[in-house]
Amino acid sequence: MNEPLELELTGPLAIISLNNPPLNIFNLELRDELIQALQAVNDIDDVKAMVLRAEGRHFGAGADLSEFGTAASIFEARRIRWDRDPWGLLWDLRVPTIAALHGTALGSGLEMSLLCDYRVAAPDTRLGLPETKLGMLPAAGGTQTLTRAIGPHAALPLTALASTIDVTEALARGIVDEIAPDVDAQASVRAEQLALLDPQLVRAARRAIRAGIDLDLGLGLGVEKQLAQALARAGRQRPTPS
Repeated sequence: MNEPLELELTGPLAIISLNNPPLNIFNLELRDELIQALQAVNDIDDVKAMVLRAEGRHFGAGADLSEFGTAASIFEARRIRWDRDPWGLLWDLRVPTIAALHGTALGSGLEMSLLCDYRVAAPDTRLGLPETKLGMLPAAGGTQTLTRAIGPHAALPLTALASTIDVTEALARGIVDEIAPDVDAQASVRAEQLALLDPQLVRAARRAIRAGIDLDLGLGLGVEKQLAQALARAGRQRPTPS
């Protein structure tokens, strides 16, 4: 029997492959494996970038709803899921992350990719957050990450109406960054490009950009200046004017 997840180290790259056929449903076993894999990526200094991909026809079709029936209520089921949380680990990972999407990327599948820094999608990819049709709110970061990717006015109808869109529309909206016929190969190319950069520069850039999402311009400029000055003191770039 195949493991539900595989972690491969290739030079400076870590490649995490979801392997829970046929739909790569995110059940508790897969989430536990993903937590362990992400912790390992964080702990291995030689890793400079990570690719999140999937075996089979689909990247991921969401959570395993059958697990909700074993809990006392849907709220208890969700509490159990949050206690086993790979979402925060992925968002806080110290290295840049690339998602390689194909087939179906729905619910948790799309939400996992939105927590990555860059998304490459195959031409057959279909994406969406169907949770509201099931009487639930996307709760693996979807309402937050989708809003950060495309803004509240675009995110609200896509979430509230539980729409499914094709990859061309997803690219136009900014949900994915690139369409590629060989999505795994292209995701590895992008990861290798990131792995060539100074890791401290990449981490600083990610911190500054994420701060810009949450802070007003004045505070964001302050964070940017502090990070640039710290890099300059470390000899990684020219000092910025005071």
